[in-house]
Amino acid sequence: MSAVANPATVAECLRVGAGFSQSDRNWIAEQFATLDARLAGFHADATELEVSVKDREARGQKVTLECWIAGRQKIVTTSAEEDLHAALNDVRDDLRRRLNDAKTRQEPRHNKHLRDIPEPQGEVDPTTAPEHLPAADRSRADAETA
Repeated sequence: MSAVANPATVAECLRVGAGFSQSDRNWIAEQFATLDARLAGFHADATELEVSVKDREARGQKVTLECWIAGRQKIVTTSAEEDLHAALNDVRDDLRRRLNDAKTRQEPRHNKHLRDIPEPQGEVDPTTAPEHLPAADRSRADAETA
């Protein structure tokens, strides 16, 4: 279960931009449905996705997927795949990777277990237990001063 009261979903947050019509929206939302698990950690009202295509169905078409999440930098993914279906899958997979990378970068700051580094067992801290320090080697002291 998600900790977010109203988790973001592709169906709720997706807008279609240039090159797509509203009738394409459901088909694209189905293609992007695997992003739902990654987006579920964010509030729906603070998350937006927009997909657009330049020169659709032509050589050199460019699909762009933009993602805005409140409090984070905008993420833009693009694909120049000639097949529209492949291009949509490409931008979807790239966005998923970038969201995972962003989460990984933030986790250590918010996960106390990752920040706490336990002291190695068996080593003694000389400031807390001076009686455990080894005795000075006299022969070595003479060699160092000579």
